[in-house]
Amino acid sequence: MSSQSFPVRDDEVEMSAIRAQGAGGQNVNKVSSAIHLRFDVKASSLPDFVKERLLQSGDQRVSKEGVVVIKAQQYRTQELNRADALLRLQALIDGASHTPKARRATKPTFGSRQRRLAGKANRSGIKALRGKVDPH
Repeated sequence: MSSQSFPVRDDEVEMSAIRAQGAGGQNVNKVSSAIHLRFDVKASSLPDFVKERLLQSGDQRVSKEGVVVIKAQQYRTQELNRADALLRLQALIDGASHTPKARRATKPTFGSRQRRLAGKANRSGIKALRGKVDPH
């Protein structure tokens, strides 16, 4: 039910610039524009229930040691990739902090049950007419 946001502190995030993969011409071999973000969930200041959900999420970006690793290389500049990595980390944390609303079991109404049975009877009648015609 809660959708409270838990902002990530800058001192808990470790970022390093790496060379991006893929096409990019001569520039790709010279400039380290991709960002490798590491965030230790266990050592963070997040509430315990958010930490637990992140570690149990099964997301491939969360390692067995409890470290979130995000590689951002979508943009050509380091600043945009840095902002993208932080946004993706925040989205991951916001997703883990969201508690889904509990589902309450309900019964179908009397009218909906009657309509369902009438539809089934109608369909049954249509199919019954498809049989072979008796010559007698």
